[in-house]
Amino acid sequence: MAMTYQEAVEEIKRRLDVVDVVQRYVVLKKSGANYMGCCPFHKEKTPSFSVNRQKGIFKCFGCGEGGDAISFLMKIQGRSFKEVIEDEAKNLGIELPVTHGGGDFGKKKQAALEMMKKAAEFFQYNLLNSPEAEFAREYLKKRSITDDVIKIYGIGYSLKSFDGLQKHLMTDNQILENAGLVIKRDNQKGYIDRFRGRLMIPVKDENGHVVAFGARALEDGQNPKYLNSPDTILYNKSHILYGFDTAKDAIRELDSVLICEGYFDTISLQVGGVKNAVASCGTALTQDHIRLIAKYCESRKIYLAFDTDNAGQMATERSASLIKDAFGGLGEIKQFDSCYATTGDQYACEIRVVSPPQGKDPDEFIRENGGNAYIEHMLNAPLLLDYRLNKIMGEMRDDISPLEKNNLVAKIIPLLEEIGNNIVQNEYVKRVATRLQIDEGLLLREIKAFRQKNEQIEEPVFEEKSQIVTKSSNFIEKMQKNLLSLFFISVSDSNRSQLISIIQSQKIENKNLNLLAQTIDKLAFMSNNTEELIQALFNEFENNSEIKHIITDLIYLSKCYENLTESELQMAMAETTEKVELFRRKEELKQLRIQSRSSVRNDSDEVQYQITVNEKLKSENWRN
Repeated sequence: MAMTYQEAVEEIKRRLDVVDVVQRYVVLKKSGANYMGCCPFHKEKTPSFSVNRQKGIFKCFGCGEGGDAISFLMKIQGRSFKEVIEDEAKNLGIELPVTHGGGDFGKKKQAALEMMKKAAEFFQYNLLNSPEAEFAREYLKKRSITDDVIKIYGIGYSLKSFDGLQKHLMTDNQILENAGLVIKRDNQKGYIDRFRGRLMIPVKDENGHVVAFGARALEDGQNPKYLNSPDTILYNKSHILYGFDTAKDAIRELDSVLICEGYFDTISLQVGGVKNAVASCGTALTQDHIRLIAKYCESRKIYLAFDTDNAGQMATERSASLIKDAFGGLGEIKQFDSCYATTGDQYACEIRVVSPPQGKDPDEFIRENGGNAYIEHMLNAPLLLDYRLNKIMGEMRDDISPLEKNNLVAKIIPLLEEIGNNIVQNEYVKRVATRLQIDEGLLLREIKAFRQKNEQIEEPVFEEKSQIVTKSSNFIEKMQKNLLSLFFISVSDSNRSQLISIIQSQKIENKNLNLLAQTIDKLAFMSNNTEELIQALFNEFENNSEIKHIITDLIYLSKCYENLTESELQMAMAETTEKVELFRRKEELKQLRIQSRSSVRNDSDEVQYQITVNEKLKSENWRN
């Protein structure tokens, strides 16, 4: 009998050795029961990355990353759970069922995918054949969109009828609602088509499945200009880049990507020869978008091609900062000079900004000048740093006043200070000094002063935050984690029962920790040993990275208790519980004192309340 999808996943996890998996990317050295190496997720010289074969987990004590073999591969490769499972299934010779997900959700997702495919076919048929779509065909002709392009990108047209799609698909409207194709009427009785009288542009996922639509208005007064699919069981706009399914091979081959703003920009760019062009789907660039790109673009060379208006400039700056942050935390990617290019580092992140040539968007420019002209313009695009400096100094007058020059320098210094490489920094200092006609030494001293000032400002803020955290409910959270970690060592049934009772009596305010505690409570007696419990928990939270990190932390925390006797464990549980209660009483006492001092009312209710507070204070003071 063939395995179900979940059974196949369990078999893959069972056969994957976490040490073997990690050693594909990290040099490990045996150290006691663990293996140690330098963390691939952040820069370090002293190894703090630990791998435990017996428990099947890894943990970095430097950056906090942790999990099992699957989560390691997801992180290091920037891939989804499904993608990693599929790859490892091939490596291990395990056959995965065709239908992914299983259960009710899996069935809903598959049904929605089928409807999206049929809807896309219906929309395209309308565009090519319906008399109603004649003006849509004329619109595309004016934009130089041929029938071949229409077919390649699946462009279509939605009829003006309120139920044209519903009548064609003839299926349960709940399925269509799950796919984002229909919406409920205002009176909640029945449904209407979400898209009506619009040009339809299918949005596909990485594997080429239609998961959403971008619907362009064609008539005056038809708002909004673009009506996009909502987030559904198939579609999350923060995860999907438009055109990625047709661009991914080119991104890998050219080892670069161009990110633009719109659907038609992407189509025109790809048709014009810029095969590695993509666009975000009506939303700002996200870290998930960057992770998707990182899978295919080893050089991390990214061209940003947004408009020159205020919104476009803001999008450029926001995207650049996000790219820097995302690449700084991805696998073996080495960040250099805050995303400014260098030589000799194959993992350097290089961001270039493509300004609209002749002030025209890519679609318009390519229609008038051809794709080759745009490619030439793109290849000459400046680095992000040069773009920023040019924006500041580009319109500087020859007769600039000393005060204006000082203001320009104040804007430039943070950019120069951010450059980590001294040689590169000095070269830019020379350029800026020559352009502004100021002394290089003076500029370098200002950069140094700026750096020192920031360091002085940041330090006390950090200390203040640290104190706040230490004195907050995080103390209780730490003690509760200590208790939960005891589930990950071998204890007697009586001690386990006592531990469960203690956990059930605890008020755990942290949402993730509380959910984990409830799940441990459920799974503890169903597991024969700690290894089974750990595996069951990772399975339960396979799509929740935050809780998986907590599980890993608890496992490593449990090592402190491994050599204790049963009686010593009982004592540890009792002491920890007592500490939590004592801390809570002290915090309550503190609040009562504050309330007692701050009261200004004189009515009878307040007098009675003050008597109660004072009695409580006396009682608590006597106890302490």
